[in-house]
Amino acid sequence: MTVTVVYDNSEATELCAAQHLYLKPIAKLMINVLLPESPEPSRPISNWEVLDQLKSLICPDQFTTVRLAKSTRDFIRFEGEAETRSLVQILKAKLHGKIIKLNGLETDLKVTVTDAQGEWECFPKENGATPMGDGSEEQDHDKSPNSIYFEGLPCKWFAPKGSSGEKPCEEILRVVFESFGKIKNVDIPMLDPYREVITSGSFGGFNFGLQTFEAFIQYQESTDFLKAMKSLHGMKLMLKGNDGKALACNIKVMFDTTKHFSEGAIKKRNQERLKLQELEEERKKAKKREEEKAERKRKEERKVQEKRRKARVKRRTQKERDRHRQRRQKNSAKVEAQPGSNSSEDLEKRKIPLTQTQLEALYLMRALLRKIADCSPREHCRAFLIPLQLPTLEHNTWNSK
Repeated sequence: MTVTVVYDNSEATELCAAQHLYLKPIAKLMINVLLPESPEPSRPISNWEVLDQLKSLICPDQFTTVRLAKSTRDFIRFEGEAETRSLVQILKAKLHGKIIKLNGLETDLKVTVTDAQGEWECFPKENGATPMGDGSEEQDHDKSPNSIYFEGLPCKWFAPKGSSGEKPCEEILRVVFESFGKIKNVDIPMLDPYREVITSGSFGGFNFGLQTFEAFIQYQESTDFLKAMKSLHGMKLMLKGNDGKALACNIKVMFDTTKHFSEGAIKKRNQERLKLQELEEERKKAKKREEEKAERKRKEERKVQEKRRKARVKRRTQKERDRHRQRRQKNSAKVEAQPGSNSSEDLEKRKIPLTQTQLEALYLMRALLRKIADCSPREHCRAFLIPLQLPTLEHNTWNSK
């Protein structure tokens, strides 16, 4: 499955204009180069040397792609692809029957070319039907095939426009292939989240950076089914952009031999899907129970941690209080250890001089006031200039007065 740029789309036919999808003929050649009959040639023959000779024979025309298909003692086979089928015929005329001469090799190599469009797989013989059935009105799925299996369809080409993802859409797939006739069923396994688990497989891949998907399409009428198969035979899927550029993708188209849309197959898929859904529900419930259990455990752990934190804070606070109390006790003991520092007798002794000074000041004020009251106004000034002669009194005298 390869994606190539299309430079000449003159042979393309429209498949679905709404999705800009077209069918482009596959233009391939099978090129066989016959080797000498001698079992021991004079020198080894290089495949790439032979390919260079083939390219020189078709010059100035070129292959779109060319690859080594098979190499044996009797022949070397290359598969070449051209842009159009008309160009294939030109290349075939240039190569068929030609002779290649290699340096150091006495025998010439003969080239033969055949078209390589591929053949359909045969219908299952046990079904008793042929691709060109008589078109009887009542045809059973088990008796006449009416389903197509697709592989390698690019997801992006069948995704809704403007969507952020690249998941294909069943409705778009239906619209694209209804150009051949009325479609009864469409199934894209990639869109079923349980299908990969059921089949233990994958329903997609990557094709040169493009994600691809598988699909099953069932037509209502066998004639429409045959029409689709004939139209898709030997064709590529081509996407034409708004800018005129086009890409072509090889897709695999086969008769559905698995009876994908039979009642038994559908019933089996539904039963398996229900089982998986039940298992998923059980897993969700179990997961929820585990989460609730874990949440309860976390809450209990937080409570234990909070209790431990409070206990640490309480112990720290108590230690601080004990240190402060011890510090105060030590300071008190130091002060008491000093001689006469805080005894009641020392306090009384310090109070006596203070009291005596206060009484002397009070007596002096009274004496001054009496002196002022007894003197005349002229003598008032003199009274302030004459120093007072106060007797020295003992403590007991002041107390008595």
